[in-house]
Amino acid sequence: MNNIETEKDIKTLVTEIGQQAREASHKLMALGEDQKNRILLSMADAIDAKRKLIRSENLLDVEEGKQNGLSDAMIDRLDLNEKRLDSMIQGVRDIAGLPDPVGRILKSWKKENGLQFNKTSVPIGVIGMIYESRPNVTADAGALCLKASNAIILRGGSEALRSNRAIADAMIDGGRAAGLPVNALQLIPVRDREAVRQLITMDRYVDVIIPRGGEGLIRAVAENATVPVLKHYKGVCHVYIDKAADKEKALEIIVNAKCQRPGVCNAAETLLIDREIAESWLPHAAEVLRNNNVELRGCKESRSLIPDMKEAVEEDWGTEYLDLILSVKIVDGVEEAIEHINRYGSGHSDAIVTEDERAQDLFGKIVDSAAVYINASTRFTDGAEFGMGAEIGISTDRLHARGPVALEELTTYKYVVTGEGQIKK
Repeated sequence: MNNIETEKDIKTLVTEIGQQAREASHKLMALGEDQKNRILLSMADAIDAKRKLIRSENLLDVEEGKQNGLSDAMIDRLDLNEKRLDSMIQGVRDIAGLPDPVGRILKSWKKENGLQFNKTSVPIGVIGMIYESRPNVTADAGALCLKASNAIILRGGSEALRSNRAIADAMIDGGRAAGLPVNALQLIPVRDREAVRQLITMDRYVDVIIPRGGEGLIRAVAENATVPVLKHYKGVCHVYIDKAADKEKALEIIVNAKCQRPGVCNAAETLLIDREIAESWLPHAAEVLRNNNVELRGCKESRSLIPDMKEAVEEDWGTEYLDLILSVKIVDGVEEAIEHINRYGSGHSDAIVTEDERAQDLFGKIVDSAAVYINASTRFTDGAEFGMGAEIGISTDRLHARGPVALEELTTYKYVVTGEGQIKK
């Protein structure tokens, strides 16, 4: 088969998937909350019943990833160990227990002419999810979209194809047993990147694309899509240690933000320190971070305090390392810290550690990020941690959704207007 025929085959495949998803989306609108919850619980049971198969398929993906030279951080994202399997299954069950986001009256009013206006939450329709590495996204995204009565088309990374297929198959089998409409959840089963190009230009059938992965993936999708894109952009997250910080609290927060799980988007990538406390605080913090295997890359002033620290170059300040690497910069107070964050950050999550209420207020108002933390780790930017249940990603956009994208963000609205025969004169 030559390349042209392959491209035609993929186009046909993805187009059929889109058509089927659109048809399924209309059937999903008729499902009530109880039936959707039964479907989700049946899906969770099916994943649990097939966990040995899912785990064995995942181990094959992990081994292939190692052979292909994936980084340790990427392997960590790919690995679906027993604890993560348990968490994934529980996540689906938790979504079933959340309130139905569809059919809520968001606003209601009546005009003098007697017309009753109800602004009502409705599904978006068909969602295309493009993601890398993490196979748990298959379950999280599938369950969230279905709870919000959306049909979903999943296209995971080639490195996790076996894992994603095993999870999706289990969810489809479990869902159908409880009344899931056919093709409400579909996984594109090919590795070829042409499938992505077809999906993101299929605006006749797909209502929104949500890409989740590295900067290259997000940028490629955003630049080439004709379907609206809700971007889960990179996480260049900062922790600023103010001169009025509790030093022990500051150390615990930066170690947690950087070291707990460095390969995720809400991990800290840059440490900013107020000049007034740099000399007394930074040497000990650097020692603790290095004991946690963190490589430090610093500005000239921080390197004068830690002479063997690597030099940070301009590129470092805007880099999402997703690894045990941390850039370090000494700044002249909260205003300069804010300026640095707004210049180099990605609008994801940024934190200040301080006991000064003025600094807290200024940081909270002016840092232009989806999540701003005062005396807490950036690692809390997550749908479950926000009390939303599982999330489909962290939006760094400003329109439609910002921050964790959970059930409410997977709906839109329409106006239902009720009259008694009124006509416009």
